[in-house]
Amino acid sequence: MTVGKYSIVNPHEGQPLPESHKLTARVTSSYGNSYHYADHVGSGQFAFTAAEAGDYMVCFWAADHKPEVTLTVDFDWKTGVAAKDWTNVAKKGSIDLMELELKKMHDTVISIQEEMYYLREREEEMQELNRATSSRMGWFSFLSLLICLSVAGLQVWHLKTFFEKKKLI
Repeated sequence: MTVGKYSIVNPHEGQPLPESHKLTARVTSSYGNSYHYADHVGSGQFAFTAAEAGDYMVCFWAADHKPEVTLTVDFDWKTGVAAKDWTNVAKKGSIDLMELELKKMHDTVISIQEEMYYLREREEEMQELNRATSSRMGWFSFLSLLICLSVAGLQVWHLKTFFEKKKLI
């Protein structure tokens, strides 16, 4: 968004602008497309949304004057957020609506934050449960290995005594 205002500064305070104090203004893009043109004016304004990338330029020129006259131009160019007309946005009715929407958004953010804290607590509980389960599985694996080795030792002892009784060994 781009907004611009221009006007010729009156050299004689309190008197109307002389007819000779007129200028021509043109706003163009770097590709040569014209966005504003005003001919033989004392002041004006323009607004457009930039559709092309690049630089935009404003040219002011005045017709030849005899005798020569120096013109002073008051020029104000705003783009982006600065170009928005916040005075119209800040009306009392729209402020109340914006305040209501802001409170709704605030409540939504608080709800999301509480949900995140709850999920973090649940994650810590799950990690603790995983650690405890892993520790128990390690002890059960060790116990299972010990039982398997004991049973294998008992089988070897039983077979050895059986074969000794039968006098095969």
